[in-house]
Amino acid sequence: MAKVAVVDKSGKKVSDLTVGEKLSQVRISLASIHRTVVAEEANKRQGTQSAKTRSEVRGGGRKPYKQKKTGNARQGSIRSPHYAHGGMALAVKPRSYDKKVNRKERRAALLSALSAHIEAGNVHVVDSLAFAEPRTKDALAVLDALGLQDCPRVLVVLTDYDVTALKCFRNLPNVTVRTAPASGTSEAKTQTFSTRDLMIARKLVVAQAAMEKIQEVWLS
Repeated sequence: MAKVAVVDKSGKKVSDLTVGEKLSQVRISLASIHRTVVAEEANKRQGTQSAKTRSEVRGGGRKPYKQKKTGNARQGSIRSPHYAHGGMALAVKPRSYDKKVNRKERRAALLSALSAHIEAGNVHVVDSLAFAEPRTKDALAVLDALGLQDCPRVLVVLTDYDVTALKCFRNLPNVTVRTAPASGTSEAKTQTFSTRDLMIARKLVVAQAAMEKIQEVWLS
């Protein structure tokens, strides 16, 4: 089992947190991570784009000019794709871009991404990320104490949805705030941060209770 240092908001170490073997020694699967991230990106697409074909464009009901004796190529409609204001050839239509990744592979991708961050020393566990009032200055002070003030992408994982903490971090352009999965519910509802969130983050700031909850839900 591996241990991660737990610090307070001032950056001072207060204790150690034991990380289970299933998380610290997981076999990292790049293929699972790739398929999961591609599916997450694809599932965000609305697929509502639509263009008109020549049969849907208004007008063009009669032949533009007679078939023969004009010297021009024969034409049947001024709404053909090669005409201005004509229909589109091979027009795109509404479709679903959804990709399915089974639950075990999605779980493996999440564990792989988180384990890679722990192995690289990118995870900072804080004993509490609760704030008395919503002030960006307080959130910035925490990042400064952890040495993350210049980090381009930071993922903050809260234990539960906290409006005050969210307001503290939301004005920081390099910070993304998510919550830990909740126990006792289906993974589809508890997967509050995704594999993509983990992959694009350079550093993670995780509340101690959130890390314990992640291990309870994902490793049980």
